Amino acid sequence: MSKYETVIGLEIHAQLLTESKMFCGCSTKFGNKPNTNICPVCTGQPGVLPVTNKKAIELAIKTAIALSCKIEPSSVFARKNYFYPDLPKAYQVSQYELPLATGGHIEIEVAGQKKRIGIIRVHLEEDAGKLVHQGADRIMGSDSSLVDYNRTGVPLMEIVSEPDIRSPLEAKAFMETLQHLLQFIQVCDAKMEEGSLRCDANISIRPVGDKKLGTKTEIKNMNSFRGVLKALGSEEKRHAEVKEAGGTIIQETRYFDDTTETTTGMRSKESAHDYRYFPEPDLVPVEPEGAWISEIKKTIGELPEAKKQRFETECGLSAADAELLISSPVLAAFFEQAIKLHDKPKIVANWIMGDLTAYLNENKKAIDEIDFTPAQLVEILKSIDKGTISGKIAKTVLVEVLKSGKQVKDVIAESGMTQVSDEGEIIKIIKEVLKHNPGPVAEYKKGKKATIGFLVGQVMKASKGRANPGMANKLLAKLLAES
Repeated sequence: MSKYETVIGLEIHAQLLTESKMFCGCSTKFGNKPNTNICPVCTGQPGVLPVTNKKAIELAIKTAIALSCKIEPSSVFARKNYFYPDLPKAYQVSQYELPLATGGHIEIEVAGQKKRIGIIRVHLEEDAGKLVHQGADRIMGSDSSLVDYNRTGVPLMEIVSEPDIRSPLEAKAFMETLQHLLQFIQVCDAKMEEGSLRCDANISIRPVGDKKLGTKTEIKNMNSFRGVLKALGSEEKRHAEVKEAGGTIIQETRYFDDTTETTTGMRSKESAHDYRYFPEPDLVPVEPEGAWISEIKKTIGELPEAKKQRFETECGLSAADAELLISSPVLAAFFEQAIKLHDKPKIVANWIMGDLTAYLNENKKAIDEIDFTPAQLVEILKSIDKGTISGKIAKTVLVEVLKSGKQVKDVIAESGMTQVSDEGEIIKIIKEVLKHNPGPVAEYKKGKKATIGFLVGQVMKASKGRANPGMANKLLAKLLAES
């Protein structure tokens, strides 16, 4: 690819977090029995009238503000006409000439380098239904297809990037950054595996230095970060091979087969005039008032990048640690609640990113899927500070609390794992250890001071890990000096 420059533009479809559909009152809940979240409006029965979902407009405006877009004074819904089995009206209600918001940008980071990617527009539309293919994962090779209209009419927000992306890695970073933002401002759960965040990509290549865009192809409905990376990488390579062989790139829509990691042509690429757009006669223009936009702006809160910088400057965390903590809005909130109760941010962060995250990963759970609070974590940490339990025992307590759902104090009490901090009791244990380890004692007295580490280990072993390690170390050094 050294001879060519890749040009990529992305179209992101994000399902908005509303209880009801874009133009009717049907539920948007994922996973319900097929064709149960439907009514005459979303299935396009004769004589019905749609009503615009105000919450969907609010969430789209919220996103546009977070992306530094201009909210247009008036936007209009249009009919995008095409026939496909998952579209019961034979048209999709979308926004075309007059979208909700225009302009804007988002910053991505690849290999330590930051880059600003422009946003052309943010607009609203309704989703289509879902085809369930029989005998194959895709329509190609299937025996038949069933249609589930539950998703028909679900509010979608489309975010269209400028063709500023120059590699599949940048495209993946764009998707990850946008997913993160949408989750943080709580407009979309962005669960790609459930289809609530999907990506179409337009890709072309041109000789390095050329300004004219090459012929583009579109890859549809990529629903994983890996899919975005692999599909665009494959298509980028195919374009270059066709060019090198003296061939011509055909403007078409293609799909990515993740088993072969190649793209295959589906149909010729449509142009806007193919859809015969015209204003939806049953819907009024959207004209958000300035006061309403201001109220929406107040609900956005701190954006991820600002939170990351604050964690670094105010909490003294490294960039990597701060990045991990803001990877989930729930995780970031957990951390912030914990440090309000225990003003030791580095220690709190270490426990969240260490043992707590290890447990979550092992059990394939997110932090909001477990019954464990910041107050419980702080209780464990304060028990260490008080000398009630050791750091080692605290790890065991944490796992038991997570597994059983019991209270921290109950787990500590039931397990008999309280730390021994009684000086007399620890001295008794030390004397026994010294008695049974004359060799290491003699080495220590000859000047091999590192031997004390072994002896401390023996004290901890003899106490079954319950001796206060700091106290054991101090008393051991004292007794060795006196003997």
